[in-house]
Amino acid sequence: MNTSLRASRVAIAGGALLAAVALTACGAASSGPGDGAAAGSSAASSSRPAGSGGAGSAPASAAGGAASAAAAAPTTSATTSTVTVPLGGPVPLGFAATSVTFVSPQEAFVLGTAPCAKAPCTSILRTLNRGASWRGLPAPVVPLATLSEATGPAVWGIRFANPSDGFVFGNGLWETTDGGERWSPAISPGSSIESLEVIDDQVLAITGGCVPGGGCAQQGTLSRRPLAGGAWHVVAPVSGRGAIATQARVAAVLDGDGVIVTANGGVSAVTQAGPCGTAGLYPAVSLAVTGPTGLAVLCAGNGAAGSVDKTVFVSDDLGAHWTETGSPARGGDPEGMSAGSASQFVVAAASGASMLYYSADGGARWSTAYYEGDGGLGFNDLGFTTPSDGVVVYGPAVSDDNVESRPGWLLLTSNGGASWQPDAF
Repeated sequence: MNTSLRASRVAIAGGALLAAVALTACGAASSGPGDGAAAGSSAASSSRPAGSGGAGSAPASAAGGAASAAAAAPTTSATTSTVTVPLGGPVPLGFAATSVTFVSPQEAFVLGTAPCAKAPCTSILRTLNRGASWRGLPAPVVPLATLSEATGPAVWGIRFANPSDGFVFGNGLWETTDGGERWSPAISPGSSIESLEVIDDQVLAITGGCVPGGGCAQQGTLSRRPLAGGAWHVVAPVSGRGAIATQARVAAVLDGDGVIVTANGGVSAVTQAGPCGTAGLYPAVSLAVTGPTGLAVLCAGNGAAGSVDKTVFVSDDLGAHWTETGSPARGGDPEGMSAGSASQFVVAAASGASMLYYSADGGARWSTAYYEGDGGLGFNDLGFTTPSDGVVVYGPAVSDDNVESRPGWLLLTSNGGASWQPDAF
């Protein structure tokens, strides 16, 4: 996932003050990050982030992947670009993250939810200093949900191509071209968007039919459209789908045991044979792009009592040939894999607990970089913005208003995944 300023501003004019206050209203026609009573978090851990607000305890670096609202006069970020960005409003109390996207090592957007007086309670935050401070932004007036439970319009993911152009997706698609100040419905490539990434000025999306409580169909579609807008075009059908992996202008997605690879945003693509079936192992469950010519695939199976066999294969020619490297620990069902480089890999897993496994030698040897004995709250959007700077959502919120009181933290790494620190909103 190529993918952080709580500014203490006092509005000079009454209109500017009212605009900032409007951003805290939840469920209003103009949309915005919701306010409401603070919500407690159910996951107790020694790594629990410090209280929300201010610089907090964010590490020195990190990565990654709606209707309009009246915002105060925009300001320009000197830390990321000269693009004018919305000033934003306060962070809603009790905010819990679901999805995250970084557009630079410093600037990120987070989709989540918070208790509010009027549903939907979907909220978006932005940071310009890698999580040292956060501001609330407008969000689509659509409830937060999960892919398998949504019964109507719902959202569960966010991706930005740059500080201005971004998407919120789920059962529908919403787009902004002004840094999240205004969101508009966009034409969706299909019913449920399971994964979306932007690369080479193309938007890639995997879609498929999903039934509440019944999961998603095995067959889906990988599609693309220009970032500037236009019609969607089918790249390839996909089966046994996972997240789209991107890095170094390469995008890849699992297609059963095979791997679909594109180096031009899906304008053309090739399907390579994957390593898991060829080696007589368990199915491929996750994929990472490790560099301009590098891929890694995680095979997993033979699960029992919260443990699963896991084996990693790597390729240095975009999937033409594969080499087995090693095996992360058996604990937990694999939820994703990402790589800051061809040598540093991270695998997320959860069952009775939630773990991040780390390798510093291309997958040969593994250690546990992060552990929460939480009953398996899991992770989302594991990714890297630079070889060192990475991010993942721990215990992501899965419903509007976060009625389950899931933690919804961001975990940041500045050493390629060797260690992770929670960031406070």
